[in-house]
Amino acid sequence: MIIIHAYFKVNPQYRKEFLELAEHVTYPSRAEEGNISYHCYKDPVRANHFLFLEKWNDESAIQEHEGTSHFKSFVKEVSKFLIAPIKAELYNATVKQ
Repeated sequence: MIIIHAYFKVNPQYRKEFLELAEHVTYPSRAEEGNISYHCYKDPVRANHFLFLEKWNDESAIQEHEGTSHFKSFVKEVSKFLIAPIKAELYNATVKQ
């Protein structure tokens, strides 16, 4: 399993637009075959800071995700709502049962 943490610092005047865009990428991403989970969280302490927490089966699932129209649209639009570059971290994980 691959886990992605993507951090976003949103310009306060574009918060509503960012959240709408986040919604438009979240729901179809959750429906993708290789997706385990896909969530957008608001930082409770720092206003307008958000985290996308994604879990994918493998690298090929991420590559397929990055080729979808909803992901491409998100990437194309999101930068105009941000006050800092996106910070992304990728983790390879195993599940203990």
